[in-house]
This record gives sequence, C-alpha cells and structure tokens, in this order.
Amino acid sequence: MNRFRFHPISLLIFFLSLAVNSSAQTSNADPPNIIWIVAEDISPELGCYGNTMVHTPNIDKLATRGLRYDRAFATAPICAPSRSCLISGLYATSLGTQHLRCEIPFPDILQSLPEHLSQAGYFTSNRNKTDYNFSPDGMWEEHSGSYAPWRSYQDDRPFFSFINVGPSHEGSANKENQYLQGVSDIPLAERTNPATVKVPPYYPDTEKTREVWARYPDLLRAMDKNVGNIIDSLEDDNLLNETIIFFFGDHGFGMPRYKRWLYNTGLRVPLIISAPEKYQHMIPDFAKGATDRLVSFVDYAPSVLNLAGVDIPESMEGSPFLGENAGPPRPYAFGARDRADDMFEMSRAVTDGRYIYIRNFMPHLPYIQDGYIYSDVKDAFLALREAKEQGILNTEQKKLWNPKPPEELYDLQTDPNETHNLALDQDHDDIRKKMQQQLFDWMVRYKDLGLLPEAEYMGRSKGTTPYEYARSNAYDVKSILEAARMVGKAHLSTIANQLTHEDSGVRYWSVIALMNNSTSDTRKRHLLEPMLNDPSPSVQIQVAETLCQMREDENALATLGKWVEDDRPWLALQAARSILLIGENARPIIPIMYKVLEENLGDGSKHRKYKNYNYSAFTSWSLEWALQELGEDIEIN
Repeated sequence: MNRFRFHPISLLIFFLSLAVNSSAQTSNADPPNIIWIVAEDISPELGCYGNTMVHTPNIDKLATRGLRYDRAFATAPICAPSRSCLISGLYATSLGTQHLRCEIPFPDILQSLPEHLSQAGYFTSNRNKTDYNFSPDGMWEEHSGSYAPWRSYQDDRPFFSFINVGPSHEGSANKENQYLQGVSDIPLAERTNPATVKVPPYYPDTEKTREVWARYPDLLRAMDKNVGNIIDSLEDDNLLNETIIFFFGDHGFGMPRYKRWLYNTGLRVPLIISAPEKYQHMIPDFAKGATDRLVSFVDYAPSVLNLAGVDIPESMEGSPFLGENAGPPRPYAFGARDRADDMFEMSRAVTDGRYIYIRNFMPHLPYIQDGYIYSDVKDAFLALREAKEQGILNTEQKKLWNPKPPEELYDLQTDPNETHNLALDQDHDDIRKKMQQQLFDWMVRYKDLGLLPEAEYMGRSKGTTPYEYARSNAYDVKSILEAARMVGKAHLSTIANQLTHEDSGVRYWSVIALMNNSTSDTRKRHLLEPMLNDPSPSVQIQVAETLCQMREDENALATLGKWVEDDRPWLALQAARSILLIGENARPIIPIMYKVLEENLGDGSKHRKYKNYNYSAFTSWSLEWALQELGEDIEIN
C-alpha cells in the first residue's frame, strides 16, 4: 500500500532544492588558507618529476596528495619580472616591469593580489624577498622571515602567505662558499658525486662543469627541508586540513642557458598544488595526480582570488585555472626577456607545450654578452669560458657566444634540449607562422612596453605610469611592433623609409634594423649621421653606438658622453652599455667614464660600493668593464 504519493513536479522541486542546498554548502564553506611556497631558480628536476638523483621527500609527499603540473610556465626567465606578474596578475610587459631591475610606479587604479585578499578578510604575509620592480609598501600586512607567519595574528581570518625558500638561488650554485653554507646540514658522504651527474649537451663535459652541476641536487635537498618545516608547522597547528599549498619555482635553474634564457629551460617550472579533501573539487583534474594542462604565472593571482571567493578584477590578464567556474585550459603561454642588470636584450616567446617559438629583436647581441653578470665571478660561466679558451667546445656549445638568429622554433617533444632550430625548416613553416602570429597578437593586445627603450617610456609616462601611458592613444604599439619586425628581415629601402617616422619608437627599431642589415658601412653612416640630432635621447644613443661600432666617430662619442652623465638613470645606463659595446673606439671618453663612476659611488655608510644596487651599480658595471677592456687598472664591483 502506498502511503505517500508524489507529483512529478514535486519530485523535481525536491531534488532541485537538494542540489541548491548542496551548492550553497560548498559556496558557504570557510574560505581556504592559501600558501605559496616559492623556490628560487629551480627547474622541474625533482623526485616527483622523475629525477632519481634528487632527494626531495617533502615536495614528493606534497605531490602524492596533490596535483603535479607538467606544463607550468613563468612569464620571464628571471626573478623580478616573474614576481611582478605573480603579485599583480599582469604581465610585466604591461606594467613596464620587464627589466631586472627597475623602479616603476605602481598605478593607483590597480591593486595587488594581497591587497585584494586583505579587503576580502584575509591576513596576508610575505617572507623575505619581494623584488617586484615596484614598491611593496603597504601591500602586505606582515613582512618577516618566518616560515609560519600565521602564528603572528590572533583572530579567525583565513591567511594567504607568500613564503620564499632557498638555498637554490644561482648564487649558491655558482659560488662554492655559498653552496657549502647552503648544504652544511648534509653530511659530506651524502653529497652528490660529480661523476654521477648528467651534463646537458650544450655544456662541455669537463670536471668543472660536473662540479657545478653536482651542486644542484644537494641544494634542492636542502631547500626541500625548508618545505618540510612549513608543512610540519601546519600540522602542528592543525591547519593542514584547512590549507591549499602551492609549491613552484620562480623560473628555471640559475645556470647559463636556463636563467635569463628565453627557452623552455628558463621558463618551465615545477608546480604542485596540494589540497585537503574539502577543497579538492575546486582543483580540476585533482584526482589524476598529474596534468599536462598549460598554466602561466599570469593565471596564478586570478586563481587564488577564485579559490578565495573574491571577484577577479577585469584588469588582471590571466585566467583562473582553479576554483569555482575555472576557465578553460589556455592554448598558449607567453614569455619575455628584457634587460638584466646592465645587459640589454629584447626577445619574446610563445609555447603551446609542444613547440616553442622565440623572436629575437636584438639578434646582434650574443647569448652570453660581455659584462659582470656573465663573468667569471660565477663558476658556471668560468667553466664554460675556460672550455671555450681551450678549444674543446662543439658546434652546439659555441652557440652560447654567437649572435642569435632572428627566429627560433623548437619541437619540445622530439628535441627537449632545444638544439635543432626549425625556424627555417619549410616543413614547419605553417607552425612558425601560426606561433609568430599568436606572439605578435599578444604583444599588441597587452600593450608590450618592451617595444620602447626604458628611457623612452619612462619619459613618455612622466606624471602618470607606464601602464596607464600604454593604454592611451599616444602609444602606437602596432606601428612600433611593425618596425621591430624589420630587424633581421627587412630590405634596406624599407628600413630607410622608417628612419624619419614621426614616432621615436619606430625610428629606434629602424636604427637597430639598419645595424643588423648587410648594407655597407658607408651607406649606414650616410643614413645615420643626421640622426645624432634626433629629438629622442634613446634614438641618439642607439645611433651613436651604431656609428661607433663602425669606426671612431667624434660626434657620436660626444653624444654618448653627454647622455652617460644625464641625471635620468635610464638614459645614463643605456649610454653606459653602448660605451661598453663600442670597445676600443670609446677610448677618447675615458675621463667622462671616471667622472660618472665617481658620482655613482656610495658614501660608505652601508658597506656597499655604489649609491644603490640598481641603476648606479648597473651603469658602473658597464663603465668599469669598458675601462678594463681598454687596459685600465680598475676593479669591477
């Protein structure tokens, strides 16, 4: 006998109400604590990524109860631009923070990730390093050296903690005393035997290269202990079941052809996300344990906001890959390489996970340039340079000192070491064109400020910020990109027509395109000499450098001498680098170099040589290196 009879519509309403209640319970659950554990200068060479030489039990344990990402990419192969992106949710090229290092005003119309979270009721903290290329003042509630910063507040708020861990930075890998300090807790008998390491094919297999590469497994092991301390602290405080943990690196290994190189080796990083059961539904593919979903640093900030239930501002340029209503997988990830200290550069990259395409806009500059940061003060560079001097490098290894091709294309599936450039391979031309178009579209969409010299966009944005300037009608990004595309590609007549363009950005790239053109020096000088009076100081400097590389030029030297003394640090640095690059032809302005060096000295009160370890130091390094090459008895740094 049926005691209860339900109308079909009543049943539908009943089950819908259950679904709504279930959804409400999920949405109304306490927001998670979120921790970013960020290791400096590491590639995905951990135990959980299949490297049996590396002992990382704590990270591996995170992976066993979390999700390992096999295609996670930084947006730059160096720390400050990458961290700028992580903390802002914007590409560094959008903010003007793509150089290492620089001092950029952060727009008042934007807020950083910790500011958004703080307003939503989160306690926010940062451990030690910031390095965003803009001031972090006021962004964090706590800034300390603690591995358990949540212990410093007493209320019930959830927390977001950015915890930097070491000692995997390039300094520890490249300087024996720092390495020994970093691995002091590892018994000597347990440290890596250099004879057992695998040397990458773009390194000569020598005793010294093995010694340097043998340090990394030990440094990763030491770093893993710090990760373990964080996890143990969460367990001791009964917070592990309330906390989502990210573990990732800020870019690839701190070694030549990794850090500062716009390859897969410089951009691809480990990413592991561990979550307690009640939050696992917010992480797509969590049950799989590993995923080949493509993710980029620009996606991390919106993903954290999504996990926290905070609205994602339209200004953020990534897409959330975590949380309710996570976005679809991204088809491409993008990367940028610009000035590093005093080493000027401008290259862009795009990858779909299978292929990586790179456009080098300054191909005349070799991969390893002359200067302090690539000098023998770092053991890896010393080992490479000694092998070069001994004449034992093969063709692939010699490329490190060669000018770059305008375009590079690698098949990461068949060529994981990125040694076979397919950019000129007709069988891959359709792929090259497709990747190239994706890259250029990205540069235009996000108003790539790297298309202007730093001194140019700092001057143009006076009274506002580079970010806001780039979004005004004054920034003709399409025309400037078209000019930059001439480098290594265009005919002389096309370049010559652009040398008088109304936009200084177009003229700047026209000069670089002419520098890279095979026409005669006489023709180049005829086109360039009138441009020493260009309205743009940045264009003047590039013209002067190009003229002086052909022969000693009194007027061009006067131009470089003038701008290296300028009070605007971006201009002085650009001129100093040009002075280094012209070699012997800089000799007549040696007195000016010494004068600038004297003005850049600190007062000695902070135990440092220069006024600051930003523009003053970088300008001085270029001038000191130039003077040393000219035979002067001078110490660098």
